[in-house]
Amino acid sequence: MSLYPQIEPFDHGMLDVGEGHSVYWEMCGNPEGKPAMVLHGGPGSGCTPVWRRFFNPQAYLIVLMDQRGCGRSTPHASIPAADLTANTTWHLVDDIERLRVTLGIERWLIFAGSWGTTLALAYALANVERVSEMVLFSITMTSRREVDWVTVDSGRFFPEAWERFQNGVPVALKDRRLVDAYAILLQDDDLSVRDKAAKDWCAWEDSHVAVNPGYKPNSRYNDLKFRMAFARLVTHYWRHSAWIEEGLLISSASKLRGIPSELIHGRLDVSTPPDVAWALARAWTGSNLTLVDNAGHGAGRDDVDELLIKATDRFSTS
Repeated sequence: MSLYPQIEPFDHGMLDVGEGHSVYWEMCGNPEGKPAMVLHGGPGSGCTPVWRRFFNPQAYLIVLMDQRGCGRSTPHASIPAADLTANTTWHLVDDIERLRVTLGIERWLIFAGSWGTTLALAYALANVERVSEMVLFSITMTSRREVDWVTVDSGRFFPEAWERFQNGVPVALKDRRLVDAYAILLQDDDLSVRDKAAKDWCAWEDSHVAVNPGYKPNSRYNDLKFRMAFARLVTHYWRHSAWIEEGLLISSASKLRGIPSELIHGRLDVSTPPDVAWALARAWTGSNLTLVDNAGHGAGRDDVDELLIKATDRFSTS
């Protein structure tokens, strides 16, 4: 099963969400279709056209949004002066709900991957009555334990890359957590320091997702604007554990009982190991977890994409 054909938005705009931020949104597919909200990863990846293709455009009204500070939203986090204070998980939860109200949508399916699954769970727990179904893949809670895993412990699988990543931190910051040290470097007054930190951070991001044979470096990191915003936003969210109490999303998952859900996770996902998805599924009565053998982090594999499309197809008539 292949992705649905590429489509273009029939409407788009900028939504003023306060604190000086405006977020980009777009709608694709059938204006009278079943509403679905797409939450991208990162934080800071932005929504790209491929996200539209996981839905039958005849059946769905597909809504995409670039989260604060990235993609086409403003101010862009690549700008050194862009303040990240009003860029937290709970600001984004409010943005999603504000967009729902603005578009006049009663309830919608939530589709999310990677970091987006943390945001999706936070949104759903705060707005249970507004969520019809959930399709989540590459699941993470963005907990301190997970951040320490992906920035330190997972280096045991990629020792050469992790050594380069660790060596990107100067002696003066060696006593800091790696995520904190990089966040500081990305705020440096010197552009060359900031850019080197962004390159080093993104090189590590590219390393720990590279478990599939033939993996090629992601070209998005070649763009200065993208990698700077991405690195700033990821370190900002990760160093604060997404402003979510440790273990809260899983301990509260019982509140989502009754929301049909498909959880899809790669068994070889080094970035976000499958025990987190397993714990969520155990705590969330009625959820269905599929662990995909030989798959790593993210979509883009035929077997993972097929499961995602089967899920959205199944929910399209519910």
